[in-house]
Amino acid sequence: MRRTPDEIAKMRKAGRVVAEMHARIRETIRPGVTTLELDRVARDVLDRRGARSNFLNYGSPPFPAVICASPNDVIVHGIPGSYRLKEGDVISIDCGAIVQGYHGDAAFTAPVGDVTEEASRLLKVTEESLFAGIEQMVDGNRISDIGHAVQSVAEAAGFGVVREYTGHAIGTAMHESPQVPNHGEPGKGAKLRVGNVFAIEPMVNAGGPETKLLDDAWSVVTADGSISAHFEHTIAITDDGPEILTVP
Repeated sequence: MRRTPDEIAKMRKAGRVVAEMHARIRETIRPGVTTLELDRVARDVLDRRGARSNFLNYGSPPFPAVICASPNDVIVHGIPGSYRLKEGDVISIDCGAIVQGYHGDAAFTAPVGDVTEEASRLLKVTEESLFAGIEQMVDGNRISDIGHAVQSVAEAAGFGVVREYTGHAIGTAMHESPQVPNHGEPGKGAKLRVGNVFAIEPMVNAGGPETKLLDDAWSVVTADGSISAHFEHTIAITDDGPEILTVP
């Protein structure tokens, strides 16, 4: 679906709330803090900005928080709780906001104190793969050009790209069609057009790409126990190229 400039302006407002949630959570991440405390920080931003969460009560069973907090081998959808961050952990935070009926959605992975060289490289490469995908978001390219760019960067560094979970279109719902895989051959799928808005979100594992769903029916972990990173932005395709909406 192609969004109007007015719709994109509303999504930009939602994206700025998400960016503020990220900033406040980043300031809070340190050894000893629980993932539930990070969720409370995000709730405070939503309340102060008069925005609604698009994560809380989503799906079945209903997701019980406003952020996904996914440490170490948890790829995505970790439920905030009593887990206390430790020196050397990595923690992925995914969250969103609804403003005037329009959605923003973004994620980042942060180190907790000093981390291993491998962990540091994984975070760097995963974020680079996100921006490689974003660069492909220009009028006339194809959906698969995005995933091919992500996959090329991540796999060239020796990491595994998750297949089962994807990016997506976004607008008046958080997850809209089409999906945007993080892998594939270039030049396939629908053409990208000005007004398209997608949430692009590479999920990259230090080991293999295989995943496993835990018994809580939400948390997805690496099958081999390796650490994982997740970066995401909501991006609109404009006449001037891609515009990231989930920034301050």
